Amino acid sequence: MSSLPITAPDSASGFVTCDLLDAHPDCQVLAPVVAGLRWQHFGGKTCFYGQVETVSCHEDNSRVKELLATAGAGRVLVVDGGASMRCALMGDLIAESAVANGWSGVLIHGCVRDVQALCHLQLGVMALACIPQKSQRRGAGETGLALQFGGIHFQPGQWLYADANGVLVSGQALSP
Repeated sequence: MSSLPITAPDSASGFVTCDLLDAHPDCQVLAPVVAGLRWQHFGGKTCFYGQVETVSCHEDNSRVKELLATAGAGRVLVVDGGASMRCALMGDLIAESAVANGWSGVLIHGCVRDVQALCHLQLGVMALACIPQKSQRRGAGETGLALQFGGIHFQPGQWLYADANGVLVSGQALSP
């Protein structure tokens, strides 16, 4: 995790990604449609931000479960599931663990499940779709990698900001 000073907006006061982008036009903007699917909010928080942690996994949520069971310190987990529509990489139990451990949000390039429960949790959750099929756990996946999808190059330690307008990524904490 990076040691950047935390000067991001206070979570109680919120922010608007449009205003952040106007003030900081060098931010990366996540494409609203990826693999023919529009990003959707599934969590109880539609406005969230934090430093990025990454995991790359395909149809195996072992590393997602492991990371979200650790201290989140307000971070956002970015998961590259390869846009797979075959199984979910997070459900209610893993999301509850994320809340209990202080994660701010999760961005999944893939699917989630248990959406009725996710919308009641104080966690930002964005994904491409939902599906009832759970993933297999085989211990596959890697953490702390540079990832690329939706027109963004994600690096651990960057800052991610998400709201109803979309997702921004910056190399430093932003203030409106």
